[in-house]
Amino acid sequence: NRGRLLSFRRLFHLRICEESFFLIQSTFTIQVITIFRSGTFLGLHYLMVPLTEAVDPVDLEDYLITHPLAMESGPLRDLLEFPPDDIEVVYSPRECRTLVSAVPEESEMDPHVRDCVRSYTEDWAIVNRKYHKLGTGFNPNTLDKQKERQKGLPKQIFESDEAPDGNSYQDEQVMCLKTLPCKSYLINSLPDALLPNLLDRTPNEEIDHQNDDQRKSNRHKELFALHPAPDEEEPIERLCVPEVPKEHFGQRLLVKCLSLKFEIEIEPIFASLALYDVKEKKKISENFYFDLNSEQMKGMLRPHVPPAAITTLARSAIFSITYPSQDVFLVIKLEKVLQQGDIGECAEPYMIFKEADAAKNKEKLEKLKSQAEQFCQRLGKYRMPFAWTAIHLMNIVSSAGSLERDSTEVEIGTGGSWSERRNSSIVGRRSLERTTSGDETCNLTSFRPATLTVTNFFKQEGDRLSDEDLYKFLADMRRPSSVLRRLRPITAQLKIDISPAPENPHYCLTPELLQVKLYPDSRVRPTREILEFPARDVYIPNTTYRNLLYVYPQSLNFANRQGSARNITVKVQFMYGEDPSNAMPVRNMLLIILITEFVLITELMILFLNRSPDFHEEIKIKLPATLTDHHHLLFTFYHVSCQQKQNTPLETPVGYTWIPMLQNGRLKTGQFCLPVSLEKPPQAYSVLSPEVPLPGMKWVDNHKGVFNVEVVAVSSIHTQDPYLDKFFALVHALDEHMFPVRIGDMRIMENNLENELKSSISALNSSQLEPVVRFLHLLLDKLILLVVRPPVIAGQIVNLGQASFEAMASIINRLHKNLEGNQDQHGRNNLLTSYIYYVFRLPNTYPNSPSPGLGGSVHYATMARSAVRPASLNLNRSRSLSNSNPDISGTPTSPDDEVRSIIGSKATDRSCNRMSSHTETSSFLQTLTGRLPTKKLFHEELALQWVVCSGSVREAALQQAWFFFELMVKSMVHHLYFADKLDAPRKNRFPERFMDDIAALVSTIANDIVSRFQKDTEMIERLNISLAFFLNDLLSIMDRGFVFSLIKACYKQVSSKLYSLPNPSILVSLRLDFLRIICSHEHYVTLNLPCSLLTPPASPSPSVSSSSGFSTNVQDQKIANMFELSVPFRQQHYLAGLVLTELAVILDPDVINMVHNLQSSHDSDPRYSDPQVKARVAMLYLPLIGVIMETVPQLYDFTGRPSCVTIDDYESEGGSMISQTVAMAIAGTSTGRQHSTFSAESSRSLLICLLWVLRNADESVLQKWFTDLSVLQLNRLLDLLYLCVSCFEYKVRKYRLVPSRHWNGIQTSTQAQSERQTSPPLTHAFGSQENLRWRKDMTHWRQNTEKLDKSRAEIEHEALIDGNLATEANLIILDTLEIVVQTVSVTESKESILGGVLKVLLHSMACNQSALYLQHCFATQRALVSKFPELLFEEETEQCADLCLRLLRHCSSSISTIRSHASASLYLLMRQNFEIGNNFARVKMQVTMSLSSLVGTSQNFNEEFLRRSLKTILTYAEEDLELRETTFPDQVQDLVFNLHMILSDTVKMKEHQEDPEMLIDLMYRIAKGYQTSPDLRLTWLQNMAGKHSERSNHAESAQCLVHSAALVAEYLSMLEDRKYLPVGCVTFQNISSNVLEESAVSDDVVSPDEEGICSGKYFTEAGLVGLLEQAAASFSMAGMYEAVNEVYKVLIPIHEANRDAKKLSTIHGKLQEAFSKIVHQDGKRMFGTYFRVGFYGTKFGDLDEQEFVYKEPAITKLAEISHRLEGFYGERFGEDVVEVIKDSNPVDKCKLDPNKAYIQITYVEPYFDTYEMKDRITYFDKNYNLRRFMYCTPFTLDGRAHGELHEQFKRKTILTTSHAFPYIKTRINVSHKEEIILTPIEVAIEDMQKKTQELAFATHQDPADPKMLQMVLQGSVGTTVNQGPLEVAQVFLSEIPNDPKLFRHHNKLRLCFKDFTKRCEDALRKNKSLIGPDQKEYQRELERNYHRLKEALQPLINRKIPQLYKAVLPVACHRWMLILLYFNLARVMFKNKNSVGMIWHK
Repeated sequence: NRGRLLSFRRLFHLRICEESFFLIQSTFTIQVITIFRSGTFLGLHYLMVPLTEAVDPVDLEDYLITHPLAMESGPLRDLLEFPPDDIEVVYSPRECRTLVSAVPEESEMDPHVRDCVRSYTEDWAIVNRKYHKLGTGFNPNTLDKQKERQKGLPKQIFESDEAPDGNSYQDEQVMCLKTLPCKSYLINSLPDALLPNLLDRTPNEEIDHQNDDQRKSNRHKELFALHPAPDEEEPIERLCVPEVPKEHFGQRLLVKCLSLKFEIEIEPIFASLALYDVKEKKKISENFYFDLNSEQMKGMLRPHVPPAAITTLARSAIFSITYPSQDVFLVIKLEKVLQQGDIGECAEPYMIFKEADAAKNKEKLEKLKSQAEQFCQRLGKYRMPFAWTAIHLMNIVSSAGSLERDSTEVEIGTGGSWSERRNSSIVGRRSLERTTSGDETCNLTSFRPATLTVTNFFKQEGDRLSDEDLYKFLADMRRPSSVLRRLRPITAQLKIDISPAPENPHYCLTPELLQVKLYPDSRVRPTREILEFPARDVYIPNTTYRNLLYVYPQSLNFANRQGSARNITVKVQFMYGEDPSNAMPVRNMLLIILITEFVLITELMILFLNRSPDFHEEIKIKLPATLTDHHHLLFTFYHVSCQQKQNTPLETPVGYTWIPMLQNGRLKTGQFCLPVSLEKPPQAYSVLSPEVPLPGMKWVDNHKGVFNVEVVAVSSIHTQDPYLDKFFALVHALDEHMFPVRIGDMRIMENNLENELKSSISALNSSQLEPVVRFLHLLLDKLILLVVRPPVIAGQIVNLGQASFEAMASIINRLHKNLEGNQDQHGRNNLLTSYIYYVFRLPNTYPNSPSPGLGGSVHYATMARSAVRPASLNLNRSRSLSNSNPDISGTPTSPDDEVRSIIGSKATDRSCNRMSSHTETSSFLQTLTGRLPTKKLFHEELALQWVVCSGSVREAALQQAWFFFELMVKSMVHHLYFADKLDAPRKNRFPERFMDDIAALVSTIANDIVSRFQKDTEMIERLNISLAFFLNDLLSIMDRGFVFSLIKACYKQVSSKLYSLPNPSILVSLRLDFLRIICSHEHYVTLNLPCSLLTPPASPSPSVSSSSGFSTNVQDQKIANMFELSVPFRQQHYLAGLVLTELAVILDPDVINMVHNLQSSHDSDPRYSDPQVKARVAMLYLPLIGVIMETVPQLYDFTGRPSCVTIDDYESEGGSMISQTVAMAIAGTSTGRQHSTFSAESSRSLLICLLWVLRNADESVLQKWFTDLSVLQLNRLLDLLYLCVSCFEYKVRKYRLVPSRHWNGIQTSTQAQSERQTSPPLTHAFGSQENLRWRKDMTHWRQNTEKLDKSRAEIEHEALIDGNLATEANLIILDTLEIVVQTVSVTESKESILGGVLKVLLHSMACNQSALYLQHCFATQRALVSKFPELLFEEETEQCADLCLRLLRHCSSSISTIRSHASASLYLLMRQNFEIGNNFARVKMQVTMSLSSLVGTSQNFNEEFLRRSLKTILTYAEEDLELRETTFPDQVQDLVFNLHMILSDTVKMKEHQEDPEMLIDLMYRIAKGYQTSPDLRLTWLQNMAGKHSERSNHAESAQCLVHSAALVAEYLSMLEDRKYLPVGCVTFQNISSNVLEESAVSDDVVSPDEEGICSGKYFTEAGLVGLLEQAAASFSMAGMYEAVNEVYKVLIPIHEANRDAKKLSTIHGKLQEAFSKIVHQDGKRMFGTYFRVGFYGTKFGDLDEQEFVYKEPAITKLAEISHRLEGFYGERFGEDVVEVIKDSNPVDKCKLDPNKAYIQITYVEPYFDTYEMKDRITYFDKNYNLRRFMYCTPFTLDGRAHGELHEQFKRKTILTTSHAFPYIKTRINVSHKEEIILTPIEVAIEDMQKKTQELAFATHQDPADPKMLQMVLQGSVGTTVNQGPLEVAQVFLSEIPNDPKLFRHHNKLRLCFKDFTKRCEDALRKNKSLIGPDQKEYQRELERNYHRLKEALQPLINRKIPQLYKAVLPVACHRWMLILLYFNLARVMFKNKNSVGMIWHK
């Protein structure tokens, strides 16, 4: 029965939808895949609808009827349906600022005024969704709400936070160790508390039950209260409540006038204040008049002034400035009583007389005072202008704000506001520069109060009184060279206070003189609110009644008037008739401020002897509410006689003029230039304008305009816009049925009223925006009224719905475009949101009936309780609309209704009735019944108009769709409320045609979104959000199944478009926004049918019982369906299905945030606090577990370990959790979900959602589902839990005074990595790589936007929250692990699953955990080992080692409870291992190795705590009665004592943590102690390697690894005989000669095939290869590439035997790289520098008198190591105690101070014998395998270090170390020392040999270096060389020595000089060939010097010693001497294992 147009549109739309559906369906059907999972076939029913398409939702209303809950009440019952008080209709009285409401005083008002007053006074009509703030739009994870939810949290104890001070035990330890044996000390110590009943044989089931109860007690109920919300801006689903419409105020300024004092006080002075904007050239406030005269001065006016009202005594005023700027001035004007003379004469006394000269000028002052009294008595009611000044407001504000005092005193001199202030001129000038630079934003709300003293005023110029002149003066004042500076000022002192106005000042009066709340005492002097005239338009709707008129007389020109008219004043009267008695009260804010509030007349100031005066007065008139044609302003001009003359009246009338207030029914305002009549106006003049030439009247200047006046209205009644006036006039004419209507010059008859009304509606678009906004509420009300109540004109109903709809759309768009800054985040204009929320209500059915809600009190009308509706809100029930046809009444209760029903039922074509303007039916009805037809329902008409509109109107409606949607929703709620339809079923609330309109509207808008999202992105975003909010609202009031179908329709249209786009990210983003808003509904859980069973909707389902838990509910259905996104799940849990499907298909951070927000909202919702209810809510998210399990490889790796499983592995393994999900996603699109890593923030949010589901889901359901999972899938779940442990690990926070860059003072490497990691590109099922619009995953989970320097309290609170989160998260993981264990304990493949469980447990133990969690964790671990002991001791041996390490680490905890539980676990572990095989060798070895590893790696290790734990274990063994007769107690005791001994050895390590050399020595010593325990020695060697790597000692680290490899090779050779493996450590001696110490030749060596020996992963071929590869890498980092080659010589045979070509290729590549570096770095390589360090003094302890050779980094200077050692030991012993011995001489300890510590440091060089140099050829050879070092010490026999040549001796000290460098230590003991003393001549020989070598090197250097050669030559042959070669020769060769022993030295020196001269000659020859022409003279000089040297040396070197050439021994002796020499040489070579030496020996 719809109209043709509408029917056509809908049919077309449905056809389009059907075609799209079949097209998409066919596409998906082709691609459907049959999927097998775990051997179970998922039927075709589950695969009909792919995930990429929305399923058909269940009909929720029908479902609730057919599936009722069995229980009558209870928490589960509340989940079934919305609460009865869901929506409230509230009528709230609007707040009134004043004590008395501002309403007209008249009782009778015209319709427009009445409507305005109603609009300003009626109650707010508010529709309140009572539970709305429980939706996700108001997520509880805001800071304030979080803190509220976090109250009462216990402080979790973490060992990392405790930070125990181990020093407190230090002295006790040392004393005990010295006084007691280790065993005695342990026996006598105290254990920790023993756990009760630990040794009892309790059944495992009972233990599990106890653990479960303890674990679940006292848990925090809200998980998300401990987790920060994702970093989002304002949530997109939040619609904030708009502000209440209220009266507009700008920034408010309080000005207090304190005092006004002149130099002389002779007469009263009157002052006024006003604000002016120079730039806009506008007065921006009304005048404020104040009286500061003394009582004496006031007494002079008493004859003329009646007693003053309290309202006239204000001295303080509040000014409002909407647009503050640098151009605002506060202008102060002064006036005085009229007197004879011009202004200059009157002002002269004030300029010449000074207060200091009062006594001198007493007579003159008395005379002036007497004259003033005479004038006051005669002319007291007249005023004249006197003076003025101005204050540049922003200068004062900015200056006050820049000072640091609470208040500011400012003195302003000449020029008022711009000039220098006498006491702070610099600040003033700076303020001027700052404020005059431009129109920057000014703030008047936060400056400090300022007290101003204005000292100078400008004399008022009689001919410059206009505002134009004032603006020129003010503009001039801002210039530095102001003209006003040169004027002579009037000296005075005006003190005023300027400060920001308080928010709620007391004793305040409005501009209408109404008292503002609070006003406790009416006798207190008030403060006046001064009305603002904003510089620009202000767009705020009127909310209060105001009707003021301001009259501004400006100028009068009587120059051409004949007669005496000089001292002219003007009397202004507001008349409501022509009789003088008809003058109405006028509020005179000028003179009469001193008299009364309201007077009949007002007289203006007078200028003496001025026939053309200017005026600047302001007359304020309170207009009556209703104006008539007789209201007018009457101006009467008088000549005032200043001189008293006989028979001369004081006032003489000289002219008249007037202004009618109404012109064609509109208020007449603006500028007027009026003619002035010389005679009184005739009768009936008020209805005519003075411009009309009345007959018989005389006019000034031939009826020309001579009087200029401006009239300004500030009114909330008069629109002052012709278009609005016309519209309102026509509407009110219709209401009153008053025809004809006169508007302007038009007379509108009833027959053309329709056209005029329509044209006036369309013309509203032409009206000015400012009046439209001011009257917005009334305007929209009238337009809506025309929609719902079509007027009857000439007996016909006029349908104005379309015109009104178009006008509304136009007005709304105008507001949006012009008021862009007044919008919320969704683009909704705040003025319109306020209108809808507070103002809009359904209009009454008939005119002149009271408005609903006009009672006085607040009425709460809930939708379920219509009985409480107040009587004033009741509607005529007989006119309630039927469900199917709102135009047809329900049960007829009167003849009228019956007739209406009959005719309505016969009207088959209802489109005519709705679409045409005139209908016969309505006319007939009116004729028949005499009444109007039933009114239309606004929401129905609005939907219809929107559906059928087109073109620009439709576009305008789409632009602001939110407005019409929200208007429609509020109309629907009001209709349901007033029609009392809320008790009816939802399906019957609205008629089908309206639902059809809604469906068509939603469909077309969805189509717009899909088709226009690329070209109109911004508009479509707003439209999409508006549509989502609309559907969200409809879920609260309409048939929810119908709304679900609308959601599906939207989804369907989007999906059909989505897969055809190459880059659909924008459309995906729109869909996510849409879904997020829909799901933010406060009853989201109820909408998802949480109590339903997952059965196909068509089949019947039994009702849900009231039993707790799921066990009885799910017996007959497949558990798996609850965990999968099956069709039944998605249908019955419709919205949850959409969300989880979106997550499964897209996997985007925005979807994660949506799920996070939903769960966070559920978690905090008090409605779901019951665990049973929460389990139902969690059921909606069970498929989330499978979705997240699929994404494990994409989650951020919080563990920091290399990922062992890649995405490809996950996909190739099969067994996908959501296999059909992925398949269906592929069915929807050709590109599957792309893989990328989530950010840390997104991963963390997803994992917290997982934990929430696991925490709240029913355990029996989880257990049944785990039973169905495969081993692979369960292991994947365990991987996920493993990741959760790392994700929620507690991070230590410490308070730091220095602001840190990160959110917490300490940050792990994982965090730093996550902060550095850039966010991955967005990936989803559609292949897009663009960012979604509102994604916020660019940073780490902790936002960096937080302030960096947090207070201690903030950090402690964060630590409290994080501690509780870490504890709760891990307890949830523990709960889940228990369920897994219970599930798999009866299965065949339990071993692999239990291994994964143990892995997660161990990982949690390794992380930073609270004491509370560890207690439960240890209990679970004990139960697990008790139930499955073989798992740990036979299957997972490596995890046994890890468990021992974790337990031992916690045994050293500083928290006693942790130690107690760890000790108990460790003891039970030993006992269970013993009970399996009467031996616990494995645990023994693992614990011992764990202790070694713990000591070597843990920084916080405390041995005292571990001792107590060992004592506790010993105590358990003593009290274990069952095993007392076995060997177990003795074995435990041996193990404990052995561990205690190791601990004792580590005490010194603790003492020397900061001494790297000593620490390595101690580790070396401990490793040496484990010589017979290969596993432990290997552990310590690796610890040493790690320590060396930390200090970049790569060579030493490599040596540790080589020793480790040699140790492994030694034991591998015992286990396996493989030729390609190294034969023990001998194979490694080419790498290092030290490695032979790893030989396993001791009798104590344990066989490697025994249990627990060599069981580590390194004692394998792969372990050996790994150690060697690490060694090669360390050698490479050390630059020792030759050693790399030797390492690979061992590795290559292994890889060759394994045919590993890839490894061989890599090795040879690295070898090539190593040898290339040798070649390229030749001559540039540098290794270590060596120093001998000796320690002397008892303070060094074991180091006393020890000497070491230290290896330091290359190019380390002596000063550096000296400074380091002196500083280190200085800190340890005290700076005064440590002393460095500066020389290298032998130390005599007897001469040292016993109370001091001495260190001797000497630089040493490697020392080689001559025969060694043959093998040490390269630089590497000379720096590797070094054992001998040498240093020289010069001395003389008399004790001096240096002397003459013949006295100079030298001591060579050669040191031999115990091991060769490089070694596994950086310092090695000196094992041997020998000294060689050189005589002076031997010293000379060494020197000459050295010089000769230098010459030879410089001569033969290639390429030649001339500079080096010349430098060596100069030092050799130069004449100025002290102790040069010549002097040496003269000292030692001038005479033959007497001692025959020196003959050979003499001869050797002679030969050295001979060689030296030869080298000099070669060098000179070489130099000659290198020099240029400029150095020839230098060459000649060198040659001359050489010849002189040669001549001087010639006799010395040619002299031979004869004795050397005699035969001393016979020939036979020579032969034996030769044999002896050969023998000694061979012995030395053999000793060094030289094969040549063996031959020589033979």
